[in-house]
Amino acid sequence: MKALRHTWLTLAILLPYFLLAQTPFPALPPVFKDDVIPRVDILLPPDSLNILLAPGNEESNYHWHATFIFDNGEMKDTVENVGFRLRGNTSRQAEKKSFKVSFNTYEPGRKWAGLEKLNLNGEHNDPAVARSKICWDLLRRMEVPAPRANHVEFYVNGNFFGLYINVEHIDEEFVQLRFGNNDGNLFKCLWPADLVYKGSNPDLYKEEFGGRRAYELTINEDEDDYSDLANFIDILNNTPLAELPCELEQVFNVDGFLRAAAFDILSGNWDGPIFNKNNFYLYHNEANGKFEYIPYDLDNTFGIDWFNIDWASRDIYNWASGEPRPIYKRLLMVPEYRDRFSFYLNKFIGEIFNSTFFTYLDDLRTMISPSAQADPYRPLDYGFTFAQFQSSFETGLPFFHTPVGLKEFVNERKASALSQLQLNNIAPIVTGVSNNFPNSLQDISITAKGEDDGSIASMEVCYQLNGQNLTCVPMYDDGQHADGSAGDKLFGALIPPLNETALLEYFVQASDNTGKQSRQPVCGFENIYIGNTAVPLVVNEIMASNNTTFADEAGEFDDWLEIFSLSDVPIYLGNYYLSDDQGTPDKWQMPDLWIQPGEHLVFWADNDEDQGLFHTNFKLSAGGEFAGIFADAANNFALIDGIDFPLQESDKAYGRLPNGTGPFQLVEATPGAENLYPLSADDVESEAFGVKIYPNPFGEILKTEWQAPSTASTIRLHNAVGTVIFEEKNLGQNNASLHTGHLPQGFYFIEIKMNDGKAIIKKVLLQR
Repeated sequence: MKALRHTWLTLAILLPYFLLAQTPFPALPPVFKDDVIPRVDILLPPDSLNILLAPGNEESNYHWHATFIFDNGEMKDTVENVGFRLRGNTSRQAEKKSFKVSFNTYEPGRKWAGLEKLNLNGEHNDPAVARSKICWDLLRRMEVPAPRANHVEFYVNGNFFGLYINVEHIDEEFVQLRFGNNDGNLFKCLWPADLVYKGSNPDLYKEEFGGRRAYELTINEDEDDYSDLANFIDILNNTPLAELPCELEQVFNVDGFLRAAAFDILSGNWDGPIFNKNNFYLYHNEANGKFEYIPYDLDNTFGIDWFNIDWASRDIYNWASGEPRPIYKRLLMVPEYRDRFSFYLNKFIGEIFNSTFFTYLDDLRTMISPSAQADPYRPLDYGFTFAQFQSSFETGLPFFHTPVGLKEFVNERKASALSQLQLNNIAPIVTGVSNNFPNSLQDISITAKGEDDGSIASMEVCYQLNGQNLTCVPMYDDGQHADGSAGDKLFGALIPPLNETALLEYFVQASDNTGKQSRQPVCGFENIYIGNTAVPLVVNEIMASNNTTFADEAGEFDDWLEIFSLSDVPIYLGNYYLSDDQGTPDKWQMPDLWIQPGEHLVFWADNDEDQGLFHTNFKLSAGGEFAGIFADAANNFALIDGIDFPLQESDKAYGRLPNGTGPFQLVEATPGAENLYPLSADDVESEAFGVKIYPNPFGEILKTEWQAPSTASTIRLHNAVGTVIFEEKNLGQNNASLHTGHLPQGFYFIEIKMNDGKAIIKKVLLQR
């Protein structure tokens, strides 16, 4: 594996503390590890490959059955029965094509490394085979949520197809990881997605061009509801400029887009929304009700040109074409936004376009050069030689669309942008406003990030209870107010417990050293419902990446969570809610049933309510997120119990030890049963030599044996939703036979508890 010496690039993972609850800029897992070049293999029948690549089939989206193999030197894995097809737009006609790998096409719900799909991009237009990777790294440094990416060597049936860029797919998993939820509408916006107002009827934005919608809904397709997009476009286009910040910031993350706009201008990205009304996503973030801007498809950058335009010197304040571009033109009409846009341009030029950036480019070229030289498809579209690959990092090439090299473009863009910048003193930038969801006996924690072109003189949170008397308290960046580390620009305030139920409304305001002030939200308040409830229910165990461990009644390996009752009386669950989003506590109302004292109940977090009472309308994120139980409206949807869990490994359970009361840690997967410590070496030896469970798969009878009558104390059989369907205690023999004639076929768990406290749990399959 080829290795990259990290210099500039390693700075991209030094992220502020306030991002950790949700992870807009998640760490690079093995699949996107970018200090080596992994090898990706696809195996499929030769006749399938011939049809896939045959002239005339370029527009086909049929997924061919294939085997996927990944190897980065540290991690090697094989996934059978994946879907494999062509992807892209113009790249479908190229000699060096791009491909999509789909892990869930033929096995619904399946993920690999927390992903449902991978995009393998050939980058046939780019002589450096690097521009889009560079852009994804830049966006990470600019704190714009965007895909992760790395270079890979791509093989099909053992034949080297070349140096590719592996780019994270933008889908439910992507938004879940970045924003902590995936139930909002996700729109893929392609040409001619200009965000121009067409009218108040949401269906007007479903107009098709070339057989697809300009705004293609990729989540909640069955509902096909464009009312949120229509409302956003209406506000963007029709709100008077004086009122635009107040109205627009309620439905759009303006600051995030201003950062992305600065990226477009600095990277020369003409194929996005500002110039070409193309290539971006909009996600309606359920946590804050705002649309989030997500960049997409960034190969036409850093001097790649098809219009005979000098992108390196183009006016930074008139980057758009002459056509309407409200997302850029209207925002820059607002003086506050124009000044902040200028501030970000100046900041990013200073932080990024310096000598360390060129060192990063040199290291990247060194790492990928051997793969680029061996790439048999790289020269086929434009005749790029290996010498031209190397020189393209420095200077332009004699091809129409490559007039400047990467470093050449950076130098020209930097000089031109600095000469055009109109810098004014900005008001403090307040972003990332967030709070906890306490009950009446807990501290209220409020945090926000503050940034300025000078220095922040003060930040404070102003709040009122039940609409009465505004109180303002200072916020601190001292590391002692739930604000991360001292001096990290994250400010925090802790408000003592209220000891009563209430609606707390608040905003954060900041002043800088020149007296300029700002607040978030710009208008109105953020709300916290303070409840008072002591319901003895807990989230007891979760599995957020269930690939092979525990199947539901449909045979699908979906995410799941288990709740446990600490009560000594039955509790009616229909009054309570499960949610993966503290901002939407009433996301999924639990079914009309009772949980018994000491009972464990398993719920499938699969966003598939049609499959039954125990299936929620949300999924869990293997990248880490929140899961909790909430009270009803009468108790202000107070949090009863919840867990912010970290990155999860596939087929690993995370639960409370001791069961029901202890802290969360890795446990043996025991859905519907008491939590147990992971099997130790001794447990494995006991299972191997002291206990026999056979046959597996089994038919009418499942047999178990152990060493002596006094060895085992209890035997249980659990079904796929965790219910105990067989239990025998005080065992006086050294074997037991379970007759299963009345049981439906499927997966079950058998649990044998030993007298020494250890337990053997084994998944078994009933087949008839």
